[in-house]
Formats: sequence, structure tokens, C-alpha cells
Amino acid sequence: MSSINIELIVPPHCAGERLDRVAALLLPDFSRAELARWITAGELTVDGRVVKPRNKVSGGEHLILVAQRSLREAWQEPQALMLNVIYEDEDILVINKPAGLVVHPGAGNPSGTLVNGLLHHRPDLTRLPRAGVVHRLDKETSGVMVVAGSEIAQLRLTRMIAARKVRREYVCLCEGRMVAGQTIDRAIGRDPHVRTRQAIREEGKHAVTVVRIRKRYRAHTLVDAHLETGRTHQIRVHMQSIGYPLVGDRRYGARGKVPKGASSALVSTLHGFPRQALHAWQLAFTHPASGMEVSFEAPWPKDIIGLASALDADLVEGG
Repeated sequence: MSSINIELIVPPHCAGERLDRVAALLLPDFSRAELARWITAGELTVDGRVVKPRNKVSGGEHLILVAQRSLREAWQEPQALMLNVIYEDEDILVINKPAGLVVHPGAGNPSGTLVNGLLHHRPDLTRLPRAGVVHRLDKETSGVMVVAGSEIAQLRLTRMIAARKVRREYVCLCEGRMVAGQTIDRAIGRDPHVRTRQAIREEGKHAVTVVRIRKRYRAHTLVDAHLETGRTHQIRVHMQSIGYPLVGDRRYGARGKVPKGASSALVSTLHGFPRQALHAWQLAFTHPASGMEVSFEAPWPKDIIGLASALDADLVEGG
């Protein structure tokens, strides 16, 4: 069993939402069904009161979760992994997560995750919920993440993320030649037909991605994506929804598109790209202890550099 003790403040923009939905937003590492059980049992309270999952919040309420959870995965098991630590102090760790590394243990990935590596790198993280993890990147998305190193840092970072005060910048390569950047404001929810996918849904959660063009190729576009919200698979779903799926993202519509007359080398690079071409390159926020504005960057990984270089060469060769 694992003890859970978390305190949160409901951000103002959640006013009018159901408690179970807000809890799922603020506590993404727990399922909505699990949170609903804790609410009903009085283990997740609102301003010290036991309420129902369907009750609506006004913003500013004090949520306290005190519960026990059976662990089926190795959440408390330290494992020696090669972590790329960009920065570390008593209150935060900033990690450059490689593609292929799962953030935390779960179904299909019981161990060998970032959490297990963090516990080996810094054993005192065992005392923090989720080993200090306050946000996630998909398994095959690379890039910069911040992890809390103290209880107060975890509380403050969680609040900042919920209040959209953490700036998250991504770079991606998509199929298709975009004409102009745009702001994609489309709600996202679980795909009713495929449980492992997300989809554009009217009844889903509010989601906004700001897309700007870095460079156009003959049949692809290099794009900057800024997250104003942080939904599961948000950039991938939003880019598919406007007709520009990410290179390599077959789950969300990529078809291995190649420019007319492409060289065999470029065809091989595009068809062989093993993941979604998405990298979180910058993270900016207020340091939870010092109050200073900080910003961290993760260099582009070799696979995305290689993909962009192959498209650059094609642009020269193809005119």
C-alpha cells in the first residue's frame, strides 16, 4: 500500500466544473473512477467537507486527498538509469527525457520508467507523491520536464501548471505544407472507440494549442507549438484535426507522406522515422522557492535533427 497526502487549491478557471472533472485535471496520475471513489468515501474533501463527485466548484476551494493506494507497479523501486539532468537544486530537477522512456510505472510498463530512475538518482523523492512528477510527456515524445524536489515545490508547481503559468514550447515536423500558423481551440476527450486514443470531442476538456511556422518544405512543415492547456496527446490530436499529422505518428493519422520525386534516402528517412516527430524544447516558470523566473531548454535530439536535415537537403535538390 502507498499513502497519498496531497493538498491543492482549485484554480479560478475551473469554476462551474464538476468536482470529479476538476480532480482529474489537477491529479492526472489517478483515474477519474479512482478519484470518484475517494470523493464518495470522504478521502478527497473540499474545504474539509465530504461532497459528491458531481458537485460543482467555484474556484479557490481547498482540496485535500488523504488515501491509501495498492501499488501493482514499481512506484517505489529505484533503478539505475542514465538520466540527462539539465539542472538540479533542493527544490527542482529539470530533465531532458529521451524518446522511448515512459514517465511513470503503469499498465504495460511496470518498471524501468523515469520515476524509477529518479528514485535511484535522488532517494529522498520517495517521500513525495509520484516521486515529484508534476507533468508528463508521452513515451515517444522527447524533451524538457521539471520534477519537484520538495513538498512545497510540488504544491506550487502543480498550482502553476493548473493555472497555466508554466510556459511549454515544442517543435514538431508535420506532414503537409502549412499556409499559415493558427490557434487551435478544440476540446479533447477520450476516443469512444479506441481507449488508448484521444479525439476532438464537444464534451471533452478545453484545449488550446498555438501553432507557428518555422520552415516550409516541399511536403512538410517545421512547426513551433505552444501549449496553453495540457491535455493528453494534445499537440498530436490538434495537428491531426487540422490535417497536418506529425511525421511518424501513425496513431494520429500520419501516412508516410513524401514529396514528389524524393530521393531514396529521404523516403527511407521519412518511412523509417520510429516515433512522432515531437520535442519539448523549452520550459519556463517561476522557481517555486526563489520566486525567480527561470527557463530551461533541451537541445533537439539526433533523430529530429537528422529528419530536418534530410528535408533541408530535399528542399535544395527539389527546388
